[in-house]
Amino acid sequence: MQVSIVITCYNRERFISRAIRSAISQRFPREQFEVIVVDDGSSDNSQKIIRDFGDEIIPIFLKNNRGLPAARNRGIKKAKGRFVVHLDSDDYFHDELLHIEYLHLALNQDWGAVACDYLEVDANEAHMRRGDAREEPIACGIMFRKENLINIGLYDERMLLCEDEELKRRYEAEYKIGYVHLPLYRYTRHEHNITN
Repeated sequence: MQVSIVITCYNRERFISRAIRSAISQRFPREQFEVIVVDDGSSDNSQKIIRDFGDEIIPIFLKNNRGLPAARNRGIKKAKGRFVVHLDSDDYFHDELLHIEYLHLALNQDWGAVACDYLEVDANEAHMRRGDAREEPIACGIMFRKENLINIGLYDERMLLCEDEELKRRYEAEYKIGYVHLPLYRYTRHEHNITN
């Protein structure tokens, strides 16, 4: 197992199916990656939608909402891949993301992770603008070496906002993050974004 995609979900019935489809449809050998979906105690129809994907994914259902950092940590601990990449439940991947990021990370042994540029899209998938991963970093679409995430202690589960920035500071203090200047991640802007 080379790569584990970790999708975290909380009440995202509108978007979760698209996120999962983009993960399982990657142009990367299917036996070499897994898709872990952690539902963080959703109260809408998200859990039913997740179950509909059957054995194409590895579902984890948390009974109570514990927050994004705890859900991500649960997924990382379950992951079998050498590398881990996060996908938010309202976003989606370009179908070459795994292939391109994997090659960059595998061929650059001094890189501890690799990030890519992204396109901001609206709720209807219309492209709004391109984001530069160096200038305006986002939390997802970064492929990490799993052992490094474990070494720095994973996400701080007490931080329910800006947890990704805090983790990235600790990560970059120890490991180099390389960049791929291709917009391989789709970041959905809508009224219910946590960052709003």
